[in-house]
Amino acid sequence: MKILLAIFMPAFLVVFFTRVTYNQYVGLLLTIALICASVYKGYTDYWHLIILDAASLTLGFWLANQMKKQQRKGA
Repeated sequence: MKILLAIFMPAFLVVFFTRVTYNQYVGLLLTIALICASVYKGYTDYWHLIILDAASLTLGFWLANQMKKQQRKGA
């Protein structure tokens, strides 16, 4: 279960926070803060989960940039 959450949740959170704040960098920073809090509390206890989180963050940031480009094109 933790592996599935590590794959999908950070990407979803980056896109979600980008939609809420209208800024992909703020969305990325908020998601990184949540992941750091989870590591600090001990919920993310293996290195492979942290690597999956980082890969998912990268994918989410890319998706957020694509979303912003689509918005600019449509406007």
